[in-house]
This record gives sequence, C-alpha cells and structure tokens, in this order.
Amino acid sequence: MVKEPDTLVAGATGLIGRWLVAELLARGRSVAVTVRGGPGRGDELRAWLREHGLDDRALTVVAGDIAQPGLGLAVADRERLDSVRDVFNAAAVYRFGLGREEARRSNVEGALNVLRWAGARPGLRRLVHISGYRVAAADPVAHPAPDGVLDELYRRHGAYEASKREGDAAVRALAADEGVPLTVVNPAAVIGHSVTGEAGQYIGLADIVAKLWAGRLPALAGTRRTFIPVVTVDHLARFLAAVPGHDDGAYRAHWVLDDATPELPDLIAFLARHFGVRAPHLLLPAGLVRRLPRALSGVDPETLTFLSEDRYDTSSADALAEAAGLRHPPVLDALRHWADRLVAERFGSGRPTLPGGFHSVAGTRAYLAGDRVSPAFVLFHGLPLDAEAWQDVLPELDGTALIADLPGLGRSARPAGGTAGWLTELLAPVRTRPVLVAHSAGAAQALRHAHAHPGRVAGLVLVSPYFLQPRPARHLRSPWLVGGFLRTASPGRLGRALLGPGSPVPPALDDAAAQLRRPGVARRTGLWLNRAHRPAERAELRALAATCPVPVHIVIGELDPLADDTLDVPATVVAGAGHHLQLTHPREVAAAARVLRRAVA
Repeated sequence: MVKEPDTLVAGATGLIGRWLVAELLARGRSVAVTVRGGPGRGDELRAWLREHGLDDRALTVVAGDIAQPGLGLAVADRERLDSVRDVFNAAAVYRFGLGREEARRSNVEGALNVLRWAGARPGLRRLVHISGYRVAAADPVAHPAPDGVLDELYRRHGAYEASKREGDAAVRALAADEGVPLTVVNPAAVIGHSVTGEAGQYIGLADIVAKLWAGRLPALAGTRRTFIPVVTVDHLARFLAAVPGHDDGAYRAHWVLDDATPELPDLIAFLARHFGVRAPHLLLPAGLVRRLPRALSGVDPETLTFLSEDRYDTSSADALAEAAGLRHPPVLDALRHWADRLVAERFGSGRPTLPGGFHSVAGTRAYLAGDRVSPAFVLFHGLPLDAEAWQDVLPELDGTALIADLPGLGRSARPAGGTAGWLTELLAPVRTRPVLVAHSAGAAQALRHAHAHPGRVAGLVLVSPYFLQPRPARHLRSPWLVGGFLRTASPGRLGRALLGPGSPVPPALDDAAAQLRRPGVARRTGLWLNRAHRPAERAELRALAATCPVPVHIVIGELDPLADDTLDVPATVVAGAGHHLQLTHPREVAAAARVLRRAVA
C-alpha cells in the first residue's frame, strides 16, 4: 500500500524538479507532484524515473497549476495532500525573451500561490523555494515595490531575471507575514549530473558552450574575473532534499555553488581544450556588447545580467552540506561530462546522437562511443560522414561495438601525428580480437591496422571500399570545391548528393551536416577525399586487401559495383543499394559482420 505523501514538489518535470523527485524517492520519501497538461506529463516523469532505476510506486501525480489559487487542485486531490509536511517549489519559467506578464504568472504569482498552499498544510515543516544566485546577491527588491521601480527592474534585467527577483522578494515578505517557515535556496548555473552529464537544458552557460563547439564564439563578454559559478544537478538535488531536516527557524537562505568553478574565460578555455577547438582570446566589456546590435553580437541582452565579478557567501550552505555529509563532486570532471553530454545531445537541436564522449587519443581529442575494452566490432565511418552513420547498424549486431569519429573529422580534433598512430592508440585498451567494419575511406584505416597488428584483429568487413571502385569525376576530387559544398550543404542537399534524388534523408545526415559546418571539418574532409583518390593510394590499398593477414569480406551495392573484381575476396552484393549501405541497408551490413564474426570465432 502506498503511503500518504509527505512531500510535494511543484515543477517536478523541470531540470531541478525531476532530479529532486528522484533523490527524495531514493531516500524513501513518499512524494506528490503537480503537473500541467494532462496525464501524459506524469507518465513522462514516471518513465524517466524508471529509466534511472527508481521505484515510482511512492510517487503520487496530481493535476495542478501553480498559476491558479490553491494550485488548481481538485477537491479529492486537496484531501489526498493534507499529509504533506515539506513543500518544494522548483516551478519557474526559465526562458529569455519572455513577456512581463507571462514571466510574472509563474515566477511571482505562482510562487505566492505555492506559499499560500503550503501555509495551509496542517503539519507543514518547511517550504523550500528555489530562487537564483544572482537574485538576492545585490540590490534586493522591496515588496511591494512601486510601479516605477518594477518598471525599471524589468527594463534593466529582462522579464525572466526581473520576475525571479520580484518573486523572491514577494515570497520572503509573505512568508514573514503569514508565519510560513521558509528556506530560499539560490543555486548557481545548474549543469548536468556529475557522472553522466545529463541535464536536458540548453540555455544560459550551455549556449556559450554550444557557440564554442560550433566555432561561433570569437569573443567573450565580460572581464578576466567574470565568475559564473556552477553546481551539478545531482549535488543540488541532494542538498535540497536535506534542507527540511537541517533548517529550522522562520527563515534561512543558502547560496549553493561550487566556489572552485574557474572564472569564465578559464572555464571556456578548459572546455576548448577538452573539445580540441580554439578558445576565444578577445574579451569585450558587457556594456559594449549590450550596445551592439544582437545580429552582430549574437548575444541575448538578458544573459549579460549574469556577467559579474561578484563572489557569494556560501557559509550557510557549506555548513548544511557538512552536517548532511555532502560534498561537491570535482568540478572539472563534472564540466567535462556535461560538455560531452551536450555534444551527444546536439545541444538539444535534434534527436540524441550516440552517447559518447571526448577522450585523448595520441595527444588529440577524439569522440568515442560504445565499448572501449571488449568490443566484438569496431566501426570506421567513411566520408563525409561521422560515427552516427552506424546508428541503424548497431542494433542489428550480435555484440558490443566501439565507434569513433576519425581524427580531424566529425567531432574529433585534428590529429597531432599520422592516423596510423592514432588508430593504434585508440585500440590499445581493447582486450578482444574484434571484427573491423569499415566504410569507404575508413577501409584504408582498417586495412593498415590489420596488417600492422594481425594478432589483434579477427577479420575485416569492407563496405564500399572506394579503392576497388571507379574514380569519381575530376571536380569531385578537388578538396576546395568539395569542402565548399560540404560546408554549406543542408541535410537534404547532402542526402541528394550521397543517396540520389528522391531518397529519404536518414537522421544521421543531420549530424553530419552539423559537424561539417564547424571550422575546418569540411576542408579536412575534402583533403581526405582528394588523398583517397590518388592512384598510388588506391594501388597500395588494393595490394593490402589482396595480402591481408586476416579474413576479409566485401559488401557493395548493386548500383555501386567494383571496378576491379579480380581480387580473390568474398563479396556480398546488395540489390538496389548504392555507396552508403550503412545508411540505406543497415541490416545487410550487420548480417555480413555477424557472419564473418561467427566464421572466425
């Protein structure tokens, strides 16, 4: 039998709210949440909790709306929640460009509605209101404030930050008037989980990281001492869950942030090194950036209010954390994991990509996914693609796989040395003898590695090996023409070029097009293509295929035949297929890999 709820979380489907619910359930609490938009939102939350290994049987979901008096609860739900002792308000509209009334509806009036509802609980222990680290740091707002003061507040800070400041003042004033025991938690910029990097929020600091990754961050606004502190979402959730058991008295406030966060220029330089991209060296005063047209600066003026050299008094939060046995996870590790996850999720712009991360390989940053120690298969993409090209092949394989963006391509940085040393170091941790599955230009890497390390490779599946097929037209061998096309190609245009007119555009091409727009990637892809079609290169690779010390199987499309069929190597011809079989015929590619693996087992 489910216990009556002892806790209510408003805003449980947001970033902070869902991690807080997970932490409370893990502690054995019986939690109620209010959701808007029908039962589907509650189902999504339950599914997320189950995916994260939580038992959701102690979760009660009720329809509610903090913008309504009494949270808009039905009579039966009001009675079900009489047992609530602790109330957490994690509900807020966090978005730049809000209208004033839209922002106030949740961030001011909604916060007051939660407070009034909490105050009416017969056994209330504490209301925990989540605010923000800049909200009460300076120039606190009086409540009620004259209209002229509020007008200036909203003009200066924008609707989001101004509504959070107004709401903070209103909650503190009403709690004092009505005797509601209140703790205000002011978290820093919330980043992802300290281990997995998972966040699912892509504005604020994440937007700066996105621009860095895309090569669209020529300068930073602020100074050398600008400080945007961070806190991991799992540490914040643990801290919030501990508050009611440690705070007492009418009012407490805590600034929850990791004071070891590097100052903003150093933080961005650290992530640039992690990504293997160039960090901006130019700093522009925030006042100057504010005066520039947004089309020129690329900066939302509302974000500039967060640029400050201020430091924050964390003594009360540190004392509570020590009493609760909590410590911030290492901030640099957490930033790396978060950055990896942002790239894997394409900064929220589309479907998630392969869940991988950046690792040092032969002195450069490489994007790797899958099993790095005991893979049954290692997959090498061709051009102009990246590792995402294997997404539909992976589920068809009968073992784990290691997948990488080749050096200088996709998300991997340009190699410091040659690709042979890069590949040797990539596979050094592998303890199995995997089958290497390589498409087109990737076949060159697989063949050379098999010859250099035959005892560490079980066999090769070469998909559309370009060196055995006709050379392309002369204009397609120009690195400058090809690079220029790739840099500006949309996924649809890329799909027509690779798969032919009228072909469906696989989702993997969305990612390929996005990576090709990053500085240098399209140019390097063009140079790889040019080198791949040199006669000496093709002759060398044909000889390597003919004398390979491990079994080789070729897979080609019917519409993309071999020009040289004298090689004594087994081949599978896929009817109706062209050059990019892993995109159009993933089952057939996987079947060939499975057959070869079983044959050499």
